Amino acid sequence: MLLIPSAILLLLLLSPYTLAKDQPKIKRQEFDTPPTNLIYFSASDTILVQERQLGIVWRSPDAGGTWEQLDLNPAGRVSEVWLHPYDNQIAYILGTEDIHWVTLDQGKSWNKFSLDDNAYPSLNPPPLSFHAGDSQKTLLHAQKCRSFGDCEILTYYTTNAFKDKDILRDDTRQCQFAHSTPRFQTSADDKDDRRILCIVKGKYSDYLEENRLLVSDDYFKTEHEPELDGGRTVQGIISMAGVKGYIVTAAKAENTDELALYVTDDAKTWDHAEFPEEHKIKQEAYTILESTNYSIQVDVMTDSPKGFAGGMGVLFTSNSNGTYFTENIRNTNRGFRGFVDFEKVQDIQGIVIVNIVDNPEAFQQSRESKKRVSRISFDDGRTWEPLTAEGKDLHLHSVTEMTNSGRVFSSAAPGLVMGVGNTGDSLSSRSTGGDLYVSDDAGLTWTKALSGAHKYEFGDQGAVLLAVYDEEPTDEIFYSINHGKDWSRQKIDNESDEKIKAQLLTTTPDSTSLQFVMIGTSGQGRNLKFYVYSIDFTSVHERKCEKADFEDWWARLDKDGKPDCLMGHTQKYRRRKADADCFVEEEFKDPVPEQENCNCSEEDFECDYNFVRSPDRKECIPIGRLSAPEGQCKNTDDKYEGSSGWRLIAGNTCNRDSRVNKDDKIERHCTDTVKIPLSGKIAHEIHTFKANNFREYYYLERTETSQGTDETVVARTDKGEVYLSHDHGKTWIRILENEDILAIVPHQYFNDAIYFLTASKTVHYTINRGETFGSFPVPGPPSQDPIPVLQFHPNNKDWLIWTSSEECGGSGGNCHSDAHLSKDRGDDWRRILRYVRRCEFIKKEIRKNDEQLVYCEHRKDEKPNGEWELVSSNNWFDQTQKHFDDIIAFATMSEFIIVAVKDTEDSLKVDASVDGKTFADAKFPKNFKVDHQRAYTVLDSSTHSVFLNVLVETRPDFEYGTIIKSNSNGTSYVLSISAVNRNTAGYVDFEKMLGLEGVAMVNVVGNLKDVDNGRRKKLKTMITHNDGGEWAPLRAPDTDVDGKKYGCNVKEPEECSLHLHGFTERKDPRNAYSSPSAIGLMMGVGNVGDFLTEKVDANTFITRDGGLTWNEVMTGNYMWDYGDQGSIIVIVEDGVATNRIFYSTDEGMNWTPYEFMERSNKMIVESITSMPSDNSRNFLLWGKDSGSTSEIVTINLDFTGLTDAKCILNEEHPEDDDYYLWSPKHPLQDNGCLFGHVAQYHRKRTDKHCYNGKAIDHLHAKEKICECTRQDFECDFNFEMASDRSCQLVPDTQPIDHELFCKEDPNRESYFETTGYRRVPITDCQGGRELEFTTTEHPCPGHEAEYEKKHKGLSGFWLFVVAVLLPATIATGVGYWVYRNWDGSFGRIRLGETAGSAFDADRPWIQYPVAAVSAVVAVVVAVPLLMMSLWRSLSGLVSNRGASRRFTTRQSFARGRGDYAVVDPDEDELLGGDDDAEEA
Repeated sequence: MLLIPSAILLLLLLSPYTLAKDQPKIKRQEFDTPPTNLIYFSASDTILVQERQLGIVWRSPDAGGTWEQLDLNPAGRVSEVWLHPYDNQIAYILGTEDIHWVTLDQGKSWNKFSLDDNAYPSLNPPPLSFHAGDSQKTLLHAQKCRSFGDCEILTYYTTNAFKDKDILRDDTRQCQFAHSTPRFQTSADDKDDRRILCIVKGKYSDYLEENRLLVSDDYFKTEHEPELDGGRTVQGIISMAGVKGYIVTAAKAENTDELALYVTDDAKTWDHAEFPEEHKIKQEAYTILESTNYSIQVDVMTDSPKGFAGGMGVLFTSNSNGTYFTENIRNTNRGFRGFVDFEKVQDIQGIVIVNIVDNPEAFQQSRESKKRVSRISFDDGRTWEPLTAEGKDLHLHSVTEMTNSGRVFSSAAPGLVMGVGNTGDSLSSRSTGGDLYVSDDAGLTWTKALSGAHKYEFGDQGAVLLAVYDEEPTDEIFYSINHGKDWSRQKIDNESDEKIKAQLLTTTPDSTSLQFVMIGTSGQGRNLKFYVYSIDFTSVHERKCEKADFEDWWARLDKDGKPDCLMGHTQKYRRRKADADCFVEEEFKDPVPEQENCNCSEEDFECDYNFVRSPDRKECIPIGRLSAPEGQCKNTDDKYEGSSGWRLIAGNTCNRDSRVNKDDKIERHCTDTVKIPLSGKIAHEIHTFKANNFREYYYLERTETSQGTDETVVARTDKGEVYLSHDHGKTWIRILENEDILAIVPHQYFNDAIYFLTASKTVHYTINRGETFGSFPVPGPPSQDPIPVLQFHPNNKDWLIWTSSEECGGSGGNCHSDAHLSKDRGDDWRRILRYVRRCEFIKKEIRKNDEQLVYCEHRKDEKPNGEWELVSSNNWFDQTQKHFDDIIAFATMSEFIIVAVKDTEDSLKVDASVDGKTFADAKFPKNFKVDHQRAYTVLDSSTHSVFLNVLVETRPDFEYGTIIKSNSNGTSYVLSISAVNRNTAGYVDFEKMLGLEGVAMVNVVGNLKDVDNGRRKKLKTMITHNDGGEWAPLRAPDTDVDGKKYGCNVKEPEECSLHLHGFTERKDPRNAYSSPSAIGLMMGVGNVGDFLTEKVDANTFITRDGGLTWNEVMTGNYMWDYGDQGSIIVIVEDGVATNRIFYSTDEGMNWTPYEFMERSNKMIVESITSMPSDNSRNFLLWGKDSGSTSEIVTINLDFTGLTDAKCILNEEHPEDDDYYLWSPKHPLQDNGCLFGHVAQYHRKRTDKHCYNGKAIDHLHAKEKICECTRQDFECDFNFEMASDRSCQLVPDTQPIDHELFCKEDPNRESYFETTGYRRVPITDCQGGRELEFTTTEHPCPGHEAEYEKKHKGLSGFWLFVVAVLLPATIATGVGYWVYRNWDGSFGRIRLGETAGSAFDADRPWIQYPVAAVSAVVAVVVAVPLLMMSLWRSLSGLVSNRGASRRFTTRQSFARGRGDYAVVDPDEDELLGGDDDAEEA
């Protein structure tokens, strides 16, 4: 029997509650290491928490009351815990090794699974992606690494929670189910609801700009690439996300940081998301926010002060299909990593709280601290107002300063909102604290709840509010059970005065529970302790609320206090009254709003498809021609019933019987559906300038992901005046009028940016193609050395290196240059190195992940006349690494750094690096003899080999050199072609065909003996189709443009071929024979004969098949340019007064004249240009008025009037519409193979009257991979091509020791002795005549065991089959075949001959002499060869032959810009001597 003292009994009788039920119960669990990643299974009290340091997971089934460690085997191997977002029974634990676990019962039991092939869950992208409709379907992204830094991502899928799994696809970047959010519904053809979207790497490239989006409905057994933009696929997809009922994907093009967003609501039909012109979506500068069921919210960062990681943005909301975005509010506050101070009040439509910057100009221009103020909207962002507390403006800390998990302000508790902040003019710093405020009317009014900053949570649908002091350790908590009007306090531990610092305060995600969990720490340093507290309010009230304890609460009220309509209805909740002495106790049951429909109003409508808001936003106007209903508008005078331009917002429930029905059809004129008639003609605009000549001009070209339609050009005259045109020269405006501009420097890596240098210490610039301009001071006047004074970083647009001249004003003899770094576009500068000549950021192809790697040419000991040394640093020269003494210069090209070093007093040597860290000596072939290497020119090296022109003859006007070609690391060279023409400046008649790899042309000196005796050079043009392995004369056309025979026999190409004037005679180095967008086309001026004649006597020629065949198209010397990706070619006579151009729309087969001036007026055209991509239908003529000595002229030629029909390209059926597939060929191969494959390119049919428009990915596919032939190989080091085109060892030399390959590649297991052949780096042929594998194979040192394991012999039975039975059977058949097909020829078949006979160099048995016409003899010859071939094939299945890597990059197969396409410091760099006898 329990005896209760009378005093205590009296207290119990007087109190409404017993003492045991006055306060919440608190329990504590101590952990050894910090508990992290605490997560609830939704709608339950079950929690998981990690101890990351120990690699273990704990589970609590009762909201933190008790804990047990999960029994996982092996123990201590947990990396991450992931809950299924749509199934509260499922969670995944990913291990640090190859074992992972899944639970289907909230963690009561766990099932193991593992991945294959040493694959591990990826870190980026997130490893798991879930299906919102079928929780058993899951995707897992994994990473598989061959070596450190050499990893690929592949994706697994399961349909039964990893009881089984399979590889979905390799080379993925990110995959997700289309049905990845509950509201998303795929199109009707996805019958099994298993559509998956994957971002995958490009067809032949690892670069982000080549990524593609693929879709599959059968787990990628089949796949297709969707059309995202105007019927075209889009490359450069970098991210993808499901947002409510939408999927949004972002694309990035090369040379810009601007992105394009594409949206779908069915994973089938996509649209380009359109933003206002002045707001551009930039990489890492936009945030897709929590959106509504009927729109997408995006915050776009505006230009913030350079160097600030946060900044400001503009909030946009889309229409209901996510395609057109309108502005909601400017100057939103942004923080690090794209976080935005934005939150929608949970479960209540239309209420949004944001923070904005109230002093944007001062923050932007003067770098003042942000003055942040809070704003709230009750109508989905249409209008905004301040938050108020007791008559004062209230400002709250938001997402950018989160100190707790989950939402910042709201929960599922209807209308209850809390936040930490202050009243006054603006939000104070978080470090100064703030006070806790509460609102129970969804933010309309606020009251101060507690002094000081607190963490806070909501429970029991808002019946309980819990808070804990957040500024410093505390020993108590605060709670309110009447909507924050009154607060009670309770000690955390009644038995101790120990204070804890709260790290996390949370509860169930739906805020319906009476139980909370808090993580806290106490003590410091080694005495730091870690706790998890369970705070249970279930015993505070003993009564469950009844009907009378609830009230109707309207979610939104208008200015008159009446329920407000949004999306066609009002919203009402049944909510517990604030002073009710009960708890709701409807655990895991979310409050459900009641809706009452309203009459339709103007706010319930949006613009219909193909309509946009008018500038005053009062009307919806069409964006193109309208479509009339079928059967109507037979005559243009007819009328029809059509769209008003408005439609009801999708999901809107307003009553349609109201007076406002803006979507009622209206009567429209059929003239609205008729196209504006095209002129069918070319238009032109003439503009004159008062100057003598144009000094320079540049295009600022939009990329494929850039907004706008401008075609921007900037030009500088000889008077220092700068002009800008946004319409390709139709109109010009003068800019920077009060500045004397000395030079224009376009950003090398970002098309939108260009810089203007002055004689003072001021640089002007634009980073948005001339929309706005800015300026910054530089540390000193520009360097006096003839080098680029402004260098740019390939990835970070605002990182600059400025090279200034120092101490150059007097006669002290200490004039030198210093290098300065800015990481904020010139706002702040830091001197990084003194006494330099040139400093350069190293490209990503070389430096990999080392963003700060810089190379400089530096004066030794910082003496004015000291020798130049090559130094580098990856920390802005806080530490410096010296690579070479006494250098001449260095150059970067593709993935190579090439440096010329003085070898002796009058000779040079070359070293190369492919990683920016280590260099290797370049080994020159012994058959290349030059007494003194005095100058080099680094030619285009985009095919994983360095092409180096070495000066041989140094006399002015007699110069020529030899082109040598390196292996893939730039160290071992073979002779490619000798006697290549070059000029005194070091430029070389060498040019690669843009868009097709491996095709190049040179001019060689054809009369070397005469030149050595002082006679003029006579040049011949040669072409290669296998990247310099073999060269041949250009095949001349049979007849000239008039159909007449030439004066020599074109069937004898050595005596009669086509010769073209080359790079050394070019006025503008940006001009080129070809265009990367006009695949297979080249033009040139020259002549047919034995040598190249004078340019004034030249005619104009074209090839349409990559240089195999040529046609003369015009008598005379013409300049040319390509437009609309080669569908338009314009030519104009060079150097003479003219008033007309010729153009062709069928690849030069027919030409039409067009007069741009009256016949009495003419101009001397000095250049013809178009956009660098050659994708415009506008051209510019630059020149002089022939009748004036003081005026220069530009003429815009506009071809858009010829057609408005856009060509149709269907990637699934590419030849069904306006395109056909074209494959380049090698002239010596009749199987259509080039570099080991047959590539198919899209080309517009010449008879189609349409325009290409958006840039096409010309490479359609590799139709097949070919077997290797002689053309896939070049001669190895110290080997040269003999007259029969075989590779023979140069006399008195030794072949290179291939064991060196093992040192270069530590993972290599074996090597072959040299055969005299080495694979062309860019070929990807397989099998066939693998000429590098025809000798003895050896293990690499240290890999003998692996080698032996892979080369074990066959068993006795299989040895008999392979060695005896199979060869005998094959040989008998071969002998009979040879007997039937031998053509009677004796002697060895020469390597490379490709006659139609079956007896060619690719048949292995025809490498030996045929001694007699006998099957028996044929068998004798065939058996050993077949044996070797068969054995090699069998062993190749299991052995690593050590073959060179197959290279595929973004520049492969028509992706490269090529050399000379733009003015680029790393194109054709000159490395020469520094005295009078050497080139500088």
